[in-house]
Amino acid sequence: MKPEIHPESYRMVVFKDMSNDYMFLSKSTCNSKETVMWEDGNEYPVIKLEITHASHPFFTGKMQLVDTAGRIDKFKTRYAKFSKK
Repeated sequence: MKPEIHPESYRMVVFKDMSNDYMFLSKSTCNSKETVMWEDGNEYPVIKLEITHASHPFFTGKMQLVDTAGRIDKFKTRYAKFSKK
């Protein structure tokens, strides 16, 4: 690894899969305004994810119903500013 290019402000963060409420604790530099009480009694910032290994069909081995209409709307609103007019 090249020295002095990686951030040093890693902290413990909870990642939450919004499709099935699966959560896991890991280190990250992501910022979040929301927090959650974890199993160890400490409060950690929460990063919400749309899909993780707990809900992805490749890892679960089965297809799950995913809110595709909501995802399409989110995508369109997120990238509307780049559309040609």
